[in-house]
Amino acid sequence: MGKSIVVNISELTAKHKISMRELSRISRVRHAALSELANGKRESINFSHIVRIAEALDIQDIREIIDLVDTTEKEL
Repeated sequence: MGKSIVVNISELTAKHKISMRELSRISRVRHAALSELANGKRESINFSHIVRIAEALDIQDIREIIDLVDTTEKEL
């Protein structure tokens, strides 16, 4: 069993009733970068993006943005 990091962009936009495009505008993070984070397509996370998202949505706890989850290895 392993761990992976999940970025909760979709949940945040739904909770705050804004589009990803609006989050991009208010956080000054490119829409493409937000989309890649939301879809698990990024291999690394830019900490400045996390800070900008937190500031834009007035988030005090980073765990609202990112989460560490258990993953199961796929069987071959």
